[in-house]
Amino acid sequence: MSTVRRRILAALAACTALLTAPVFGQPQPVPTLAAAADLKFAVEEVATRFEKETGHKLRLVFGSSGSFYAQILQGAPFQMFMSADEDFVFKLHDAGKTLDRGRLYAVGRIGIKVPAGSPLKADGELKDLAAALKDGRLQKFAIANPDHAPYGMRAREALQRVGLWETIQPKLVYGENISQTAQFATSGSTQGGIIALSLALAPSVKALGDFALIPADWHQPLKQRMVLMKDAPPALRAFYDYLSTPPAQEVMKRYGFEMPRD
Repeated sequence: MSTVRRRILAALAACTALLTAPVFGQPQPVPTLAAAADLKFAVEEVATRFEKETGHKLRLVFGSSGSFYAQILQGAPFQMFMSADEDFVFKLHDAGKTLDRGRLYAVGRIGIKVPAGSPLKADGELKDLAAALKDGRLQKFAIANPDHAPYGMRAREALQRVGLWETIQPKLVYGENISQTAQFATSGSTQGGIIALSLALAPSVKALGDFALIPADWHQPLKQRMVLMKDAPPALRAFYDYLSTPPAQEVMKRYGFEMPRD
């Protein structure tokens, strides 16, 4: 092999090494957590504590569990998923998308929220809601879309439990997720709605009207499960474990979540 050819090949090899080697000092993508909308205030607070204690940075995205499930199936770049319905986690695992079957992290609750000045009463047994349907006080009522939002599914079950589902449907306004539903229920654009206890306890929402819990046995339990994707980086693996620590669980309890029993 000629000296010139050897030099060319050596130069090409050096260029290839430079192109494929990691660029030290270049910022790495911030790991992304997809979380059910009912977790917005609680998980934001837990994540802030986690970042201060560990120095890790996380990107939090909130929305409908059903929508996130569909996006992850299509390859969305979420490395961790906190679902409001554990069935979505099980389905993702069956599809080969997750590290394992995840961990139950909380049980959620629903209740009726009415804004200040509403003709409705915050009645957890929904008796006043039934009366308002009959006497014309109810014009619009918000729930999360039961086609893909777990809190909407449970709201539908509660309304079915008291025989209101058929009559209330023409009055329903559907939120894309439970966070948007809470906005509808408190903005005055509806007379109220069924929202997550975790959102109702947030100071910014609590100040906007009255709230009453719906009995837990009126609907299937909101078993909320989290899971890591196979490509989850160390920061999210650490956060996954951090959520089971006493400081994190105290925050979750303050927002009305029941902690799973061992």
